[in-house]
Amino acid sequence: MPGIQRIDVFTYDLTYAHGDYVMSGGRSIRTLLSTVVRVTTTSGVEGFAEVCPLGPNYLPGYGAGAQSVITELAPALIGVDVNNLGLINKTMDETLAGHAYAKSVIDIACWDAFGKIANQPVYALLGGKRQDRVPLYVAIPLESEEEMAAHVLARKKEGTRRFQLKVGADPHDDAARVQAILNVTDAADLIVADANGGWRLQDAVVAARLLNNMDRVYLEQPCRTLEECLIVRQRTTLPMVLDEVITDPLALLRAYEAKAMEAINLKVSRVGGLTKAKLMRDLCENLGVRMTIEDTWGGDMTTAAVSHLAASTDPELLFAASYMNDWVLEHAAGYSPRSQDGWGAVSGPDVPGLGIEVDVAKLGAPILTFEAEQ
Repeated sequence: MPGIQRIDVFTYDLTYAHGDYVMSGGRSIRTLLSTVVRVTTTSGVEGFAEVCPLGPNYLPGYGAGAQSVITELAPALIGVDVNNLGLINKTMDETLAGHAYAKSVIDIACWDAFGKIANQPVYALLGGKRQDRVPLYVAIPLESEEEMAAHVLARKKEGTRRFQLKVGADPHDDAARVQAILNVTDAADLIVADANGGWRLQDAVVAARLLNNMDRVYLEQPCRTLEECLIVRQRTTLPMVLDEVITDPLALLRAYEAKAMEAINLKVSRVGGLTKAKLMRDLCENLGVRMTIEDTWGGDMTTAAVSHLAASTDPELLFAASYMNDWVLEHAAGYSPRSQDGWGAVSGPDVPGLGIEVDVAKLGAPILTFEAEQ
C-alpha cells in the first residue's frame, strides 16, 4: 500500500500579468499568495498541487488560511493510502469541517501521485480524454470602457474569442462597458458580463433590463445569493451563468431544480478538489448543464489540474476553461500547460499524473513538513 509518508507545504507569490485585477465592490488584486503541497508516498512517489484564493473577500478562505488548515489535516493523513481518494477525502472531512479550498490542494496532490503510481495521466483516471484541446476564456478587469475595450482587443489578437467582462458597478456604466466590447468584437466572440455577485438586487434588475437586448451577452452571478439571482432571471431573457453560489453538489441540484441557469462555473478548489469536482462535472453532464472549468486563481499546477478535468469533459458541455498560468508572471512548472490561439493544450499528454515537472527550487524551502515517525 503506497501510504503517505510525508507532506511538505511551500508558498510563493503570483503576480497578475496586467497590473491590477479589479472586480466589483472595489476588490483589486495585484499579487496573491499560492500554497503548494507535495505529497510523498512510502515508495518515494511525489504528487504536487497548489491552491490560491482570490484574496480574502472573494470566497471564504484566504492565502495564509490554507496553511493553518493543512496543519490540522496533515497528521491524520500520514499513512493513508494515496490511491484511495475516497478515504483521503473522508479522512479530511472527519478531521475538520468545511475549508474545501484548503482540502483541495491535498486532494489534487494525491491525484497527481495516484496517476504516477498507476502510470496514467490524471485525465484517464477522471474518465478518459474527450478532447485534445479546450476553449479558453480570459477575464477583463473592471475599468473604463476604453481600457476594457483595449484589453479585449489585445487578447483577441492573441486568438482569444471568449471574454468575461467584470461588471457590478453602476448598471448604466456597466451597460456602456459591455456595449463598448460588443463594438470591438464580432459574431464569433462570446461575451459574459460577470458581476461576481456585486450588484444589489435593484441594480441587478436595472442592469439586466439594459443588457437584455444585447446579442452575444451572457449574464453571470448578478447577485450574492441564489434567491436574488432567481429574481433577476425572472426579469430577463439573458442566458444565466452561476458561479459563486455553486459550492457543492446540493447547491448545484438546488439551482438546477429552480431552473436558475444555463451554465455554471466549476471552480476546482471551491468544491474541495478533483474528487468532488469530478462528481459535480458528472452531474452536470447527466443534467445537460454546460460548464466553465477553472479555479479561483493559480499558476502552472492549478492550470494542469484544470486541463485534465476539462479534457475529460464532454466537449458539447464544456463552455470554456481558464488557463490561469497565462494570467500570472511566475511559473513554477515550466509554464506548462500552454495555450495557443485561444485554446489550451492538455497538460503533459500521455504523461502519468498531472504531466508537469515542478521546479522546487523556485518554491524555496518548505514552510511546514509533516512526516511519519521513523
